[in-house]
Amino acid sequence: MIHFGYGVMADATTDYDRNDRRIAEYLLEHEPSVNLCIGCGSCTAACSTGRMVEFNIRRLHTLIRRGETLKLKKEIMKCMFCGKCQLVCPRGVNLRNVILTINRALEQTG
Repeated sequence: MIHFGYGVMADATTDYDRNDRRIAEYLLEHEPSVNLCIGCGSCTAACSTGRMVEFNIRRLHTLIRRGETLKLKKEIMKCMFCGKCQLVCPRGVNLRNVILTINRALEQTG
């Protein structure tokens, strides 16, 4: 067989049944305003941390909704709590409290 220098990539699907949804449920219970998010990206555009390091609040929200929480703790620690994201949010999501609630959920779930 001839080798052309490339291979078959692993499947990139997300199995929602195998992922941990406890953090998403905890977040919705303790900060229901997160459900108002429409994913417009205003928070990410205004983020001070995002200008210095790779940090994206929308990515965090997506990871939580998918139940993919392995990298979440490391990413959450990048937030400087400047509050710009909350000021520009057109839906009034309390993003500071969202970050704090995610931290509490991560501590409780281990």
